[in-house]
Amino acid sequence: MAKKIKTVLKLQLPAGGANPAPPVGTALGPQGINIQDFCKQFNDATKDMKGDVVPAEITIYEDRSFSFVLKTSPASALLKKAAGIEKGAADSLKSKVGKVSKADIRAIAEKKLVDLNTDDLNAAEKIIAGTAKNMGIEVTS
Repeated sequence: MAKKIKTVLKLQLPAGGANPAPPVGTALGPQGINIQDFCKQFNDATKDMKGDVVPAEITIYEDRSFSFVLKTSPASALLKKAAGIEKGAADSLKSKVGKVSKADIRAIAEKKLVDLNTDDLNAAEKIIAGTAKNMGIEVTS
């Protein structure tokens, strides 16, 4: 018989850097699960991704056990890394803060394809390019 699900939480944490402090402690503490156990499992699973932000979907069961699924880094984080910038533009219509090539867009789209709502790589590239435009990142050929 399958375990009964109590709740599902989504957190974005630095790879290999989860600790019991907020936001982990404040999200998981009220659910009654072992925070230190989650942090250890998450850090072990993400130790090879240092420097990336990793979204985790945590399923918490009625018996206070849990399981989690790691997703790919957010498109905005991958774009910032590719463009070599700290953050996106405050007003993307007036200022451009960085540049990425079409090859960078394609690589990010290939990486994100499993988490996007399309199976078409060209559509995924358009989604990533739109995110870049909204962040004030120029796409060059």
